[in-house]
Amino acid sequence: MADSPYSGVFPIVPTPFAESGELDMESQRRIIDCMVDQGNDGICLLANYSEQFALGDGERETLLDVCMDQNAGRLPVIVTCSHYSTRIAAERAVRAEAAGASMLMLMPPYHGALLKADEEGVFEHFQAVAEAVSIPIMVQDAPLSGVQLSVRLLARLARDIPQIDYLKIETPGTADKLRALIETAGDAIAGPFDGEESITLMADLDAGATGTMCSALLPDLIKPVVDHYLAGRRKEAAYQYNRILPLINYENHQCGLRACKAVLKEGGVIKSDAVRHPLARLPEPARIGLLELVRPLEPLALRWGR
Repeated sequence: MADSPYSGVFPIVPTPFAESGELDMESQRRIIDCMVDQGNDGICLLANYSEQFALGDGERETLLDVCMDQNAGRLPVIVTCSHYSTRIAAERAVRAEAAGASMLMLMPPYHGALLKADEEGVFEHFQAVAEAVSIPIMVQDAPLSGVQLSVRLLARLARDIPQIDYLKIETPGTADKLRALIETAGDAIAGPFDGEESITLMADLDAGATGTMCSALLPDLIKPVVDHYLAGRRKEAAYQYNRILPLINYENHQCGLRACKAVLKEGGVIKSDAVRHPLARLPEPARIGLLELVRPLEPLALRWGR
């Protein structure tokens, strides 16, 4: 465990591909260096915005090793270990801890739209993974899984499983859910985080969030919002957030994970903004609209490699 709870900005590390579709390890190392220079409080590997669903098992292993090596202990690293199989999730967790992860992140077990565990199965899944490791675990409560994690179940996970100290809530009504969780589980939650590119960040901070997990597009512009807020300067936080909200909205609603890659390529951090089929490349009109919003704000990702 860290001496104090993790908080602040922990963006997702994207996975760069060459035009051929292969992993681009040179660009991956540059991404890690750029994210360190962004002043982030930590980073997260192999998450959904890392296109984990498009990676083979061997590629996951390679990316984990390369990113941990390049980071070289400069930032705390959260490693996503989600899988429907409890055994595989636990194996991934053990591997991540051995590689130097500071924390693990897991979604509840699911496969497709219909294959899901019931509440007791979800609890047992997280309990088994926790018993395999000694580092903290963050539960990711996201619409992608299609699993409804109730406040009662999330609070039970936090209270009854010692390693579950962190919750990442990114469902509709995030602020209300965060507030209810904090009221229900109290000190059992060391770090209530939000996600979804920080699109509801101010409301979530008002509800008690102490961290956010955005993309690597503009974390250096999101960090002042969180820092001001946690220091009691809500007015300054709101001002900074209002400046960047149109860009966050465009990223979230128009581009998804492709926005970050487009900006990283424009900024010379990565060679290609390719994604793997069947995900389609960002349409040119969307790329133009994105860069139109990005350029006046000058996030580090746009100028790091120039």
